[in-house]
Amino acid sequence: MDKIIISPSKYVQGENALRSIAGYVKALGENPLAIADGFVTSLVGETVKKSFADQKMAHSMELFNGECSRQEIDRIIDIALTQKNDVIIGIGGGKTLDTAKAVAFYAKVPVVVVPTIASTDAPTSALAVIYTPEGEFSEYLLFPQNPNMVVMDTAIIAKAPVRLLVAGMGDALSTYFEARANMTSGKATMAGGAPTRSAQALAKLCYETLLADGLKAKVAAENGVSTTALENIIEANTYLSGIGFESSGLAAAHAIHNGLTKLEECHHLYHGEKVAFGTLTQLVLENAPIEEINTVLEFCRSVGLPTNLFQMGVKELDHDKLREVAAGATAEGETIHNMPFPVTADAVYAALLTAHQLGQ
Repeated sequence: MDKIIISPSKYVQGENALRSIAGYVKALGENPLAIADGFVTSLVGETVKKSFADQKMAHSMELFNGECSRQEIDRIIDIALTQKNDVIIGIGGGKTLDTAKAVAFYAKVPVVVVPTIASTDAPTSALAVIYTPEGEFSEYLLFPQNPNMVVMDTAIIAKAPVRLLVAGMGDALSTYFEARANMTSGKATMAGGAPTRSAQALAKLCYETLLADGLKAKVAAENGVSTTALENIIEANTYLSGIGFESSGLAAAHAIHNGLTKLEECHHLYHGEKVAFGTLTQLVLENAPIEEINTVLEFCRSVGLPTNLFQMGVKELDHDKLREVAAGATAEGETIHNMPFPVTADAVYAALLTAHQLGQ
């Protein structure tokens, strides 16, 4: 199997980076279309407008209706084709960014992704999640390449809700452990090949950065300010974790997250909050040293990530429901089968209970 690493063509991160958006976009096209929802438009619309005016560049903005659905993608494709837009810019949260990626793919133009939060590692990926207009999951859309550019304005992200940043740390926490498991098993990654040493190194750096700067970054975000620690965590949550998961592989933690979606009590949780508990469960599953488990538990507690099912909203343990979670996590095609040993639903059920107990 060939080794493959994939990534965005350009990654830009800095305080007030959005003020320079036109200068960055200029290299990709002359007539961009920016997509953002109403809230984000009110937040950054004037900044974007001024940046393009300063560069004497044409641009247009379109309000995103809030759901990354086939209907919304088609609606914006029609606008882009009519206006002859030659680059798409998505500004906002995950659904806006995924819509921008999809529109650019079908319109055959470059895409620039501008997250206003650092809650997952999805912005850098060659993937979009498509929903129905009612908000139910429909399908994954895989693209032949990653975004042309990702721009992270840390001044904006510093003022986003702190819980979103912490959820991003939960998502990033799994990166190293899933990469390590995938490397041991030799299974193919989402990039379609074996992991490179560089992708593995980024996954490890992601974990080290979380331990070193996670708590300091949370405190900075609580005060709405950008510090070196927050800059480092934004990079870890987005770039290090993004390259790490896509080019080093997913394993048990994300599959357990998918299983946990069967628990109604956990529906209020963010993706990364469930992934954090999935990471603890994976460590139990692979019988990791207790020192390593304690380090992860200590980190989760320090930043406020859940370490047991009660903290995730479960009132009392329903063993039938937990067996459903385990069955979901081990369904055919799930990434848990990238672990370096066969994994059964019984093994996951046992690991869930053990992780829950250790995390109390």
